[in-house]
Amino acid sequence: MGLTIEGKEQAGAGFEPQPGYEIGRAHTLSRPSNIIARLGLKAQTLLESAVARVSVLPDTPVYESTDFDWVPSVEAHWPAIRAELDAVMRQRADLPNFHDILDEVRTITHDDQWKTYWLLGAGLDCRENARHCPQTMAALQKIPGVMNAFFSILAPGKHIPAHRGAYNGILRYHLGMIVPAPAWMTGIRIADRICNWSEGQSLIFDDSFNHEAWNYTDGWRVVLFVDFARPLRWPWHALNRAALASAAMLPLMRRAGAQHRRWQRRFYSAIGGG
Repeated sequence: MGLTIEGKEQAGAGFEPQPGYEIGRAHTLSRPSNIIARLGLKAQTLLESAVARVSVLPDTPVYESTDFDWVPSVEAHWPAIRAELDAVMRQRADLPNFHDILDEVRTITHDDQWKTYWLLGAGLDCRENARHCPQTMAALQKIPGVMNAFFSILAPGKHIPAHRGAYNGILRYHLGMIVPAPAWMTGIRIADRICNWSEGQSLIFDDSFNHEAWNYTDGWRVVLFVDFARPLRWPWHALNRAALASAAMLPLMRRAGAQHRRWQRRFYSAIGGG
């Protein structure tokens, strides 16, 4: 699989399961408080059940890397991607926090311990960042249906609480970039599966399952974080891709685009245009 999957009793020193451990796709950050919210949750459940029925792959929290024929070609780029990341990390203090770009993640993070460097995003102009990472961009082009991509940088001691993604028509890909020692002290729980990253190796999962992540080491953990369209049977795959493409028009992504443009202007002005 290209990653380590361990039992709950081996999750790593200091790991304490949060509310929602082993509960599939349940929402744990908030509960529906009125009839409209409950109807919305019911509609989401029905939609996700329909997507699971037309999925090319089984409906499971974690996938085998061998399920995706493009993984070896992306992993082959790892040394070049790591070299580009090393240059980015020299400016780590000036990188935006995740919630500085995407307001909605304030429900799971609000400190300066989760940094990002965006390369692709619905409604985001990432061309200047991309220009500094040509090998990373070449690797991303090998992923069918790629939507969002950034370097996800977790500070020592950072814990991302239990939560779930909004829609199972998307799958998530992590390529391990920097995994500090001991590797078993940084990991991610997806439903009832606990995974640990390895440098140069892949992890693919469905983020609509309840999950949480942690870095209990003294070093910075970095992955190349990618969202891509879940493979569905025809014609549902084309419909899903079209729906995902429209995400750039959502208010949350338009705000994210404006916030990223402001950060990018400040950042590249400060370093003299790169």
